[in-house]
Amino acid sequence: MQLLLRAGVLQHFKHFYGRRFLTQSATGIEVSELTNDVKHEIESHWRTQVSQGQFDPARNDKFYVLSMFPYPSGTLHMGHVRVYAISDTVARFHRMCGQNVFQPIGWDAFGLPAENAAIQRGVEPAEWTDANIAQMKKQLQALSCSFDWKHEMSTCSPEYYKWTQKLFLMLYNKGLAYQNEALVNWDPVDNTVLADEQVDANGCSWRSGAKVQKKLLNQWFIRTTAYAKALLDGLEDPTLQDWRDIINLQRHWIGDCDGYAFQLLTSATNYLRIWTRNPEHLKDPNSFIVIKQNHYLSKLSNASRLTVENPFAGTIIPVIFSDQANFPEHCDVYLAAPSFREQDKELQETFGLAFFAHTKTSIAIDAKLAREEVLEAATRLKIGGYRVSSKLQDWLISRQRYWGTPIPIIHCKKCGAIPVPEDQLPVVLPDKKFLETQREEALRCTCPNCGDTEAKRETDTMDTFVDSSWYYLRFLDPSYTGDIVNKELVQKCMPVDLYIGGKEHAVLHLYYARFVNHFLHSCGLSPTPEPFSRLLVQGMVMGRSFRVKGSGRYIKEDEVEIVNAKKNQARLKETKEPVVMTWEKMSKSKFNGVDPTDMFKEYGTDTTRLISLADVAPTSHRNWSSATFPGILNWQKRLWLTLNDFYAARTVVGDAGMENVDTQSKAFQVEDDKLFDARNFYVKGATFNYRHTHQLSVAISKMQGLTNSLRRTPKHIVRFSPQYERALASQIIMLAPMAPHFASELWSKFVTVPHRLNASTPELQWERDVLAQRWPNIDADYKLDLTIKVNGFENCAIKVARSNLDRITHNDAMDIAFNTASVTSYLTDKKIRTTNFVLYPGIEAILNIYVDKIKQSSAQTTNSDEEIVNK
Repeated sequence: MQLLLRAGVLQHFKHFYGRRFLTQSATGIEVSELTNDVKHEIESHWRTQVSQGQFDPARNDKFYVLSMFPYPSGTLHMGHVRVYAISDTVARFHRMCGQNVFQPIGWDAFGLPAENAAIQRGVEPAEWTDANIAQMKKQLQALSCSFDWKHEMSTCSPEYYKWTQKLFLMLYNKGLAYQNEALVNWDPVDNTVLADEQVDANGCSWRSGAKVQKKLLNQWFIRTTAYAKALLDGLEDPTLQDWRDIINLQRHWIGDCDGYAFQLLTSATNYLRIWTRNPEHLKDPNSFIVIKQNHYLSKLSNASRLTVENPFAGTIIPVIFSDQANFPEHCDVYLAAPSFREQDKELQETFGLAFFAHTKTSIAIDAKLAREEVLEAATRLKIGGYRVSSKLQDWLISRQRYWGTPIPIIHCKKCGAIPVPEDQLPVVLPDKKFLETQREEALRCTCPNCGDTEAKRETDTMDTFVDSSWYYLRFLDPSYTGDIVNKELVQKCMPVDLYIGGKEHAVLHLYYARFVNHFLHSCGLSPTPEPFSRLLVQGMVMGRSFRVKGSGRYIKEDEVEIVNAKKNQARLKETKEPVVMTWEKMSKSKFNGVDPTDMFKEYGTDTTRLISLADVAPTSHRNWSSATFPGILNWQKRLWLTLNDFYAARTVVGDAGMENVDTQSKAFQVEDDKLFDARNFYVKGATFNYRHTHQLSVAISKMQGLTNSLRRTPKHIVRFSPQYERALASQIIMLAPMAPHFASELWSKFVTVPHRLNASTPELQWERDVLAQRWPNIDADYKLDLTIKVNGFENCAIKVARSNLDRITHNDAMDIAFNTASVTSYLTDKKIRTTNFVLYPGIEAILNIYVDKIKQSSAQTTNSDEEIVNK
């Protein structure tokens, strides 16, 4: 009902609180019903106050939360809303826990979509991209995420791609970037080369969907395979948390590093990749190479005379095109060593290749020494010699399109390919119109080596994955001019504590980012080889789509008559044709997209954020349906009523029955204790899901449980209970990371209540806004669980005061377990294999005991507990 204040009471509190009481809150809203208009008024008032996130580089207690930066396509979609709502919620939580949170945002702004869209509209890609960035930034600000906008950056800015070019030169100088002629994947629609990773299982482009063609081109590669073994071993790094199946995806992509890769120069002047488990075989002066007959080299006019230089044996290796060899899996090149393998000697005779005269008897080669010599020489010559799987290839980064980072190489007729001197970076993109009309002039430059003025700049640009492979480092100081990164800040803030993004980037982007960080770690520019400690791989937001059965034509929802929603049965209104209803990734072409701006306008930002976080775990797909909205809408309304009721109970005087409440009575204390337990129980649950599991939907459920406890509280308890006040304060504070505007409004009303029973409580800073409050803590005397599990199953849970639980060690937990009857009786005929102990301070402790059953003869007696432990 409408909150009504009698004139006399109102006059009294006008005098007591002055003008502030007239508003009851910072916005002055005094209605009892939470309407959409009220929400918009609240958000309009609080938006500028809740949107900024300040990172202090001077502090040490950092928490780096990073969501994958967006591609500026022009408008946000619900997937963006979900990922940034997750990121911002976690960032705000850790900020309220007292940590120095860094949550940056920027733009992955190069790439084919922008260039193609600009061509279609007759504008420059830069103009199109800048307009999209402005539009999406406006929407992101409407979402009120606490990004540190001072660190905003865009990969298409010369101030950024100057350092991407520096990264390329660092790789080039280490022999990890090279140019080679190769048979590549050509997208005939986008007119560019694709890396093997960008071609799907059907041989189609990941971007355009066109059937990929094969073309022989001179391309730039990054030798990611040189770090294959380090990247594979890095997946066992104990700092990696919550990577789950992503580790298996990465491991599968890299493969078993059970061999070695070399790149040897052919007489056709390109490099041939040779993979072998036995690098010592390259010491064989009689070695030869067998290449499959369908290999692109077999199409060369001089293929029959093709040879390969062997710097390890000082010989020229003959090449045979044949399918007879025992090729390693995933390989079309076979290194044969007759001096080592009898089967290769037979193969040599089959092909009619002559032996060196002295090998007809035998060559005494020390295989171990030969291997060491080959690997050392390969490293020195920068032609391989590293552990790698037979299937993993180097990263092809050349793209034959304009809108990308220019590769900083100059081609000179006298000197060949020459890297651009670092003091001449960035090599900026030439004006597109000038490039199209006067291409030769636009590309002409001076060779930095010999001064030839007829040299030409490299025309290929880099794959956009290069730009995003290191952005997490540059974010820390995007204006730094001293080097590629601000080493001091990187040393202080890396690795990223929590990295949030879609599973579609679980292989390529993560693989490239891990490679670059491993490389920069080897250069002393990153403190750890692995860039991301924890991953949160969020599920997609799915919309309900409708397709006419048979034709598969997508239709709009308003064209459909739903027959049975539970059975997904529907039909076309006009023709009564059956319609297939499914949940699919939102897309304009499928008519199943939802515009976030429409959601903001109808329900408000906070409600949209809460809906995107509720019901399902962040890692699961989210079926976007208005049928799920009422739960969140009703919860917000109940919270609004709860604050109004609290305000009324604490401010309205003269209520019948309120004057004689005995706050020292047993009945009152029972109710107060219930609120003590409820507050601690739900704070514990919500905190665990905010901090440890990131199951934010469960955190919402816990907070809703606390709301239910508050709503059930009798009115006289609401008026006089200190624990009710604490519980309500905790409720608002825990809501703040998810719904910052709404929580700020509730808090501003909460702190205007004159009867502050806990006004001196240090846990609450009454004069500060809700986002400046410290996260609710579990009371020291509240009993928490020490859970004992045997072989994964809970045996018992022992209640321990929080103050004691936080100090429990592994040995303490073992002592407690073996003084507990249910544990010792279960272990009577079992042998302890191992134990481990996990402590979540302020939450719970878990002792895991793993045992094996003891095989006993009939004459054996049962071992005592002490004997079991000793064993």
